[in-house]
Amino acid sequence: MADNVSRRDFVKTTGAAATAAAALSTFAAPAPARAVGANGKIRIGFIGPGGRGFGAHVKSLARLHEEGANVELVAVSEVYSKQRDMVCSFIKEKTGTDPKKYDDYNDMLADANVDAVCIGTPDHWHHKQIVDSLRAGKHVYAEKPMTKKVEEALDVVKVWKETGKVMQVGVQSTSLQVWDQARDLINNGKLGKVLGFQTEYFRNSGVGQWRYYKLEKEMSPQTVDWKRWLGVKEGLAPDMDFDRALYAQWRCYWPFGSGMFTDLFVHRTTSMLKATGLRFPARVVGAGGIYMELDTRDVPDVATVVADYNEGCQGLITATMCNENSRIKQVIRGHNGAFEFGNGEQFTEFNFVAERPQVTFDSSVKDETIKTDLAGSDLKKSDTTYLHFKNWVAAMEANKPDMVNNDPALGAAAVTTVILGAQSYRFGKVYHLDEATGQYKDGDDSWSKKWEELSKQRAKPMQVPGWAAGDKGSTLKPDAYMALGGPWANGQDPAGG
Repeated sequence: MADNVSRRDFVKTTGAAATAAAALSTFAAPAPARAVGANGKIRIGFIGPGGRGFGAHVKSLARLHEEGANVELVAVSEVYSKQRDMVCSFIKEKTGTDPKKYDDYNDMLADANVDAVCIGTPDHWHHKQIVDSLRAGKHVYAEKPMTKKVEEALDVVKVWKETGKVMQVGVQSTSLQVWDQARDLINNGKLGKVLGFQTEYFRNSGVGQWRYYKLEKEMSPQTVDWKRWLGVKEGLAPDMDFDRALYAQWRCYWPFGSGMFTDLFVHRTTSMLKATGLRFPARVVGAGGIYMELDTRDVPDVATVVADYNEGCQGLITATMCNENSRIKQVIRGHNGAFEFGNGEQFTEFNFVAERPQVTFDSSVKDETIKTDLAGSDLKKSDTTYLHFKNWVAAMEANKPDMVNNDPALGAAAVTTVILGAQSYRFGKVYHLDEATGQYKDGDDSWSKKWEELSKQRAKPMQVPGWAAGDKGSTLKPDAYMALGGPWANGQDPAGG
């Protein structure tokens, strides 16, 4: 299945002139509006509560309601009638509220009795529904990836700032304190000069990735509003024949998703950006292929993204969907040492692996194990999705957009990285992103030339945002013989004599 994206050279930018630099600027919201409804509750509606939208969004908020949270689950907009009725029945059983049913989510947004929405639709709908919801005055929880395109991500940040609403991007691992903990240590020089990160999201399946979403006989043009799901009227996808596999397993096909790039890689990338303080990449390349799962899918089963940052760091995101038990470690590396994290989302501790004193010039730098806020806790109760929704509800109650753990600025930076990686794989290009303008274009030799020139100037290494450790772990001590180096201008020895 292929979409109609052109392969010609191009430079993408948002029509609203949003930029990557603007996405990183300090949040400046309009005057606070009332955060809760007339009955003192935050009334939440659900747009597209399918597999993730039901299993995570609805169930997490129903759990919070049962625990006494200030929320009501009041509305559902879902194109598959069987799913819609099941979700509504669940909400009524668990909360006592019989939610309103909407065919068109815009009718839900027009309802003054809805204060916030959760968006769980396929990727190609995210931008439009997020922007429509924010402009309708609703708080938003949007499932990852935040958008399908780079320019859409930047536009979301612009509208979010304009409206001043609370928005959480659904990368639940960002609600773990371990990333803030690592960030503080990094900023204070624990790793020395930060050189980069590596991360992963390996999986394996005997039936093929995302093929475990079951096809049901009941799925048909009579029960699924197919044209609405496609977004034909909105220009989000071309009209095509109904296909149960496209509907239920859409992550396998480019018009609707981007496979592991946006479904999985965005998880780990967001965490790494939060820990390092890095945001938008300056140069991105992607690779991979469909090496085993040749089952009509578009998206690869082996993929890698390499992202370079202006701060002088590199990110590596890699995985296969056909092997799980030989994962690479999640690591952040610096000149003085590295942080090694476990796989998954729950960390009771992580390791600092020190470099030798001949490199650090500091014999006090030793290996150590660093405990996290989960140390000694019952990991079964440390449900990151639940914690993420709890954070969103708290931010809405306080009416503080900057209180969420994964705001659209972080979401835009992460999704830009993986989207450009996917495009690089598809179109055989290297992409350069200009943070100041928000534009990206085909790569050239400017990236390597930049670093070569800085080297010739013996410039100081650049540091990650928030760095507060001076030159710690960022200097070399050349041996005396290096004084013998240099060009022999006019035949003269640069060392004299």
